[in-house]
Amino acid sequence: MPKKVLFALTSHGDLGDTGRRTGFYVPEVAHPADVFRRAGFEIAYVSVSGGAPPQDGIDPDDAVVAEFLADSETRRALAATPTPAQLDPADYDVIYFAGGHGTMWDFPESAELAGLAAEVYERGGVVAAVCHGPAALVNVKLTDGSYLVAGKQVASFTDDEEEAVGLTSVVPFLLETALVERGAKHTKAANFAPHAVADQRLVTGQNPASAAQVAELAVAELAAARTGAA
Repeated sequence: MPKKVLFALTSHGDLGDTGRRTGFYVPEVAHPADVFRRAGFEIAYVSVSGGAPPQDGIDPDDAVVAEFLADSETRRALAATPTPAQLDPADYDVIYFAGGHGTMWDFPESAELAGLAAEVYERGGVVAAVCHGPAALVNVKLTDGSYLVAGKQVASFTDDEEEAVGLTSVVPFLLETALVERGAKHTKAANFAPHAVADQRLVTGQNPASAAQVAELAVAELAAARTGAA
């Protein structure tokens, strides 16, 4: 059977009380999807509330993004995403949490999404997340009661990067700080530099520049796990 990756997307479209819109960061799906597709994966999508999730970060000069959004199958899938409760975690080898500031509001609050991630992981699959996507990991617990991120190397959008984009007082919490509070060993590079890390089938990246690398590491982690090397 072909391997399958599930991209998890935010349904939250309001950037706090700024009056600005947000959503899932499209390049953080388009570029990893290209990596997974070339590695032979089938691609599926889920969002917190289902339906058509809000989009952000579209660069008209990004050819990979343009091709992604122009694909008719992708457009149909993104227009009608299921909710986590409608899915069977046994169908997926990798769950990939895309970023975008919207994730900071709804990812941590979705018990169904957290449950999906925990089940994929405990079945031997890979959990991956990039930029603000690791907001989904803050409340993911395994069956032994421990947090998934506890004791593992983790990367995410950093507190310094949040300050650099001027949104420290807008987001409901600081992601790097929250992950450390859950016991993660947070790792990072300079602001907005690519950085990704894999640790025991948990793969995370710091920012949009890290998204494709997270996908590459996720593919490698799954291959290693399937051959008994991880």
